Amino acid sequence: MTFATMVGELAYAFINTFLIFGLTLVGALPLGLLVYFCKKSRFKPLKWLTEVYISIMRGTPLMLQVMVIYFAPALLFKFTVPGNWRFSAVIVAFIVNYAAYFAEIYRGGIESIEIGQYEAAHVLGYGKVQTFVKIILPQMIKRVLPATTNEVITLVKDTSLASAIGTVEMFTKAKQIAVSPRSPGMLTFLVAGIFYFIFNAIVAFAMKRLEKALSYYD
Repeated sequence: MTFATMVGELAYAFINTFLIFGLTLVGALPLGLLVYFCKKSRFKPLKWLTEVYISIMRGTPLMLQVMVIYFAPALLFKFTVPGNWRFSAVIVAFIVNYAAYFAEIYRGGIESIEIGQYEAAHVLGYGKVQTFVKIILPQMIKRVLPATTNEVITLVKDTSLASAIGTVEMFTKAKQIAVSPRSPGMLTFLVAGIFYFIFNAIVAFAMKRLEKALSYYD
């Protein structure tokens, strides 16, 4: 296998890596906010269930969660999910896992905002929803960006865990190439590492730009 062919195959497999990354963020970021609200609910059963959910998601390996979600329909309900369930199971597992982490990050950001902000909004005649959307949410986003950036960078690397159920993303493809006849050997993993490094550098740069864009809240 030539070097160009190897790079091309890794680049093609990187599409799945990017899809896992992107779809996880699209689903987990808003879901994390919903989870936070459920945790702060005055309805005790909902609050308790949310705390249990967060505890399980943070206390068990993501790889195990991927496998449980993938195999559960067949083992528990004798049901075969139509379509590309292998990839869908990865997305579902990643979203529910990262939503739990984002919920805790949001909690730290929201609870760090001074009570005077709420009092001032009340004086101005803002309702609870207006107060959160116009005053609390922008400040919360600014405060949680460093922690969120760390989670997003971790997500880039965690995409390799999709290989646990045979989803072909870049890491899985790198392993397949490395054991194939006439493979470039360790060079394959080096190139895959460069892909991850460049992607993480782009993510870190984008998050840094976002942080500067929100600097007017300082």
